[in-house]
Amino acid sequence: MTSVINNAPALVQKRNLVTAIPGPKSAELMVRRKAAVSDGVGGTMPVFVAAAGGSVVLDVDGNTFIDLGSGIAVTTVGNSAPAVVEAVQDQVALFTHTCFMVTPYEGYVAVCEQLNELTPGNHPKKSALFNSGAEAVENAIKIARSFTKRQAVVAFEHGYHGRTNLTMALTAKSMPYKHNFGPFAPEIYRMPMSYPFHDNSSGIQIAETAIHRMEKEIGAKEIAAIIIEPIQGEGGFIVPAPGFLTALSKFAKDNGIIFIADEIQTGFCRTGAWFASEHEGLVPDMITTAKGLAGGLPLAAVTGRADIMDSVHVGGLGGTYGGNPIACAAALAAIYEMKSNDLIKRASQLESIFNNRLSAMQKKFTSIGEVRGRGAMIAIELVKSDGTPDADLTSKMSKFCHLNGVIVLTAGTYSNVIRFLPPLTITDELLNEGLDILELAFTSVT
Repeated sequence: MTSVINNAPALVQKRNLVTAIPGPKSAELMVRRKAAVSDGVGGTMPVFVAAAGGSVVLDVDGNTFIDLGSGIAVTTVGNSAPAVVEAVQDQVALFTHTCFMVTPYEGYVAVCEQLNELTPGNHPKKSALFNSGAEAVENAIKIARSFTKRQAVVAFEHGYHGRTNLTMALTAKSMPYKHNFGPFAPEIYRMPMSYPFHDNSSGIQIAETAIHRMEKEIGAKEIAAIIIEPIQGEGGFIVPAPGFLTALSKFAKDNGIIFIADEIQTGFCRTGAWFASEHEGLVPDMITTAKGLAGGLPLAAVTGRADIMDSVHVGGLGGTYGGNPIACAAALAAIYEMKSNDLIKRASQLESIFNNRLSAMQKKFTSIGEVRGRGAMIAIELVKSDGTPDADLTSKMSKFCHLNGVIVLTAGTYSNVIRFLPPLTITDELLNEGLDILELAFTSVT
């Protein structure tokens, strides 16, 4: 496949650098940012965006970058996808906000209907909409505790679930997410994660260890929920070994524990399925979603068994902006694009390109310890000659890509993973050009 939908006809899908990076206008804006924006807000690219479309980003100096990050897995259907833009413009002209809890509207209901239909399992389901992934996770825990009348929650090594107080407690990595922000919410317990690249045990063996610890350290009948990313995102795109997730899911079911799949980064065709849980045959009790749901607008959701979702008292869930009508319109358009353009199939095609190119690079460059992931959620873990994490090389590699017109993201507990999350509408040519720059980075940096 050589081409797909061009989401922005007015913005040529091509890498083009006309100044040094950053250019003078971006440099000026960086000075203004430094003076006006909290230093606590991180930054990856040294440029400021003027426009974005499809799989490219145009900065204020006229430089065009290949986008292999999608705003952290958000612009799955391409940036400013025409269908999303049209839906948003139509909704803005009708009304921008009323608050669903005050005067409801059809868009909210329609998004919930889509989520109930698309998520794994044929059982009755219901959904509730929120603003961000962290908010969805926080509410999923609230719902699980309400249903089970238990308090303990189990999360896993290398996991990431957000930046609120409760979700920081669930998140494994300290810097930059948790450092100096405690104390955190109580009754959170962390268990070992299957990490095949570093493990000497099978997925089932590691699950057995985690289950034994849950039984002995917490007590199975004290646990309200087990929450896990089917493929860990910020942790480094870790795909658990076969049997790990299914063993945890069975343990949860056998003990009345709510099994929550955090699909905020993996959801909506990203991994070559609507949801990554499907690769393992999982039917979670609840799923949290956000990122790719609404084509770039802030929207998140909790979808789960109807009996669990209805266990909360009236008024216990909600929020002023949760399920904003403009974001709902965008979500419905984005889901339509995913269906009509078969982006599940496209994710699998992109996976083949990634694996072919990156596996070839792995044979040339010993610093690539592993190529892993599913669909268009692929990563490389970089290591030193002794096999230990190489965060310094990872930083240099990503910077080289940035300065040469390719947006890539890093990840991993040890900051030694480069992850790729292109829009699923990217052309083969543009993706291969981005990977050409990555290969050049290995040659230049190492």
